[in-house]
Amino acid sequence: MEDSLLVAAGVVALGAASGVLAGMFGVGGAVITTPGIRALGATPIQAVGSTVPAILPGAISGTVRYARAGLVDWRVGLTCGATGSLLAVAGAWVAGLLDASWLMVATAGLLAWSGVSIYRSGRRAPEDGAAPQGVSDPDGPVTHQRPSVAALAVVGAGAGFVAGLLGVGGGIVLVPVFTSLLRLPAKVAVASSLVAVAVFSVPALVTHALLGHIDWTFALLLMVGVVPGAQLGSHLTLRASDRSVRRWFGIFLLLVAVLFGGLELLDLA
Repeated sequence: MEDSLLVAAGVVALGAASGVLAGMFGVGGAVITTPGIRALGATPIQAVGSTVPAILPGAISGTVRYARAGLVDWRVGLTCGATGSLLAVAGAWVAGLLDASWLMVATAGLLAWSGVSIYRSGRRAPEDGAAPQGVSDPDGPVTHQRPSVAALAVVGAGAGFVAGLLGVGGGIVLVPVFTSLLRLPAKVAVASSLVAVAVFSVPALVTHALLGHIDWTFALLLMVGVVPGAQLGSHLTLRASDRSVRRWFGIFLLLVAVLFGGLELLDLA
């Protein structure tokens, strides 16, 4: 009984940490929940599938907080989410044809490159902590340059394919692209990424549920923690300057790269 309560508390804590990452950086948080619940007793396939139900409420919770601050560009998030959802399936199929270990090494390399790029961009970003004024609807005025629908479709498709191929959350791919290539302010990039992450999670949730990959006890406990965690994460980002957000996210990506790459290289050695 005591062990069961400790496991339950651990899963809730993982959900809260996942929510903080989602709110702060616009990512799904599975990078910690998947290995976390695996260590707490989930089977490998349950560790993958059971994290998916918690992604949607965390992304929605963070999105609501950012939308109130006028930072969500719905056109960016919804377009990338829609096209990315389609290509994520193709990426997952291709992943089944390749050596998974080397895919993880490639993931680590991608994340390390993105982390360094974003951290360096933070050195050039303004220190002003005031939130740029965004939109609360797709046709509202924004202060940043608005990419074309075609460009957003390409970015979303590419991010979705890479997410499916490498098994990482769409936000880890989208936020670096939004800030580096599309030149979105960091907070707008994080907020809009959460919209895309929410859209990405729907087909994944349906697929894993139909295939019986979800242990709903783990899933529900993660969901208990993820919503308050997402509120805390988005609160921290809203109070930070654009420079700080970029630096935090760059460091986060580098840490994830070391974790992914180090473990996989040890297995290959």
